[in-house]
Formats: sequence, C-alpha cells, structure tokens
Amino acid sequence: MGVLRGGLAEHENPGEATLLVLRGRVRLTSGDTSWEGRTGDLITIPEARHSVQAVEDAAVLLTVAKT
Repeated sequence: MGVLRGGLAEHENPGEATLLVLRGRVRLTSGDTSWEGRTGDLITIPEARHSVQAVEDAAVLLTVAKT
C-alpha cells in the first residue's frame, strides 16, 4: 500500500498490474488517454509507459504479477 501526495513520473510496468484506490482520487495517464479512479475503483494499468498523479491525497494498493 502506498500514499500518493504528488504522483509517479512516467515509467513502464515490470508485469501485469492493477491499482486499487483505497482512499482519495488518482489519475493514470498513458499517451493521450487518461483514467480517473476514486475510492473503491480498481484500475488495470496498461503495459505502455504511463504515469500516476494524485488528484487529491490518496492511498492506493499496487499489485504487480511478474511473468
């Protein structure tokens, strides 16, 4: 579990990943597409380069399945 107050700069996945928003709001951006997650949302993270920004202070659970 992590707490986001700013965000994570653009990066790649080490495997399949999801982001569960435990509290707050986040925005995941990949290329020209973005998704906003709120408390309780589960976001599937694309395999392309992406970044995550906290829209407001947020607690998230990142799960990565390395293959």
